[in-house]
Amino acid sequence: MKKIVLLLMVCVMLAGVPFLAGACGNKGVTNKLICGVTDFEPMNYQDSSGNWTGFDTEFALLVGKKMNMEVEFQEIEWGSKYSELESGAINCIWNGFTANVADSDDGVLRTKKVDFSYSYMLNQQCIVIKADRAGEFKSIDDLHGKTAAAEKGSAGESFAAEVVGESGKIIDSAAQVDTFREVKSGAVDCAVVDVILARQLAGSGDYSDLMIADIELDSEVYAVGFKKGSPLTKKVNDAMKALYDDGSLMTLAKKYGLENTLILDTAFKS
Repeated sequence: MKKIVLLLMVCVMLAGVPFLAGACGNKGVTNKLICGVTDFEPMNYQDSSGNWTGFDTEFALLVGKKMNMEVEFQEIEWGSKYSELESGAINCIWNGFTANVADSDDGVLRTKKVDFSYSYMLNQQCIVIKADRAGEFKSIDDLHGKTAAAEKGSAGESFAAEVVGESGKIIDSAAQVDTFREVKSGAVDCAVVDVILARQLAGSGDYSDLMIADIELDSEVYAVGFKKGSPLTKKVNDAMKALYDDGSLMTLAKKYGLENTLILDTAFKS
């Protein structure tokens, strides 16, 4: 009996320590939300001081506050996102994660691999080219046989693999922003990236000589990805809806010029 009482006392003392509390029957409960991110302006990027900022960054922080959880951002290689999630190095993928597509390496829908939150933003892939080559890119057929850059493991890579054909070539990049340098240098004919990022970069600053080709592609949606069966999915969904309903999410979207693409589709299911 003394041993049982002692064990209960230890569990009570450790209840405030998430990692150790699991040993006392609280398995899977944590007070920290670790979000896997990449450098993807305006969703997640680092400011001049090296701190993470952006729409998704601030969105995650708002959700964390609602859930009374500390939020941490872990930079990952996008191509390794699933293994990072499965290993527990992160417990969600919150980085402009396109939910309604299949991965190019295996053709499996992403909804089969992770549990997704409600979708919260509209997106689509786009083709970034050198402005002086605009006449060469008028339709999807014009991508056949071309060399395209795309982020490894991204929705852009999936699309590019379909359209360049066997005579074309895909150059994998570690991050979407890297594809712009590939186009600018002439190493590739085009890049396939999220239009939200392209609108930030193409035609300005270092990429003033680049543009988005006039080729309309299918719509996509962003959602947060969780390990299958994670109890965090419902908790985050509840916090998302509260922030959408009280106007906080729209205020944040306006800050980053994303008010016209903000949605909250509570019917979106994994």
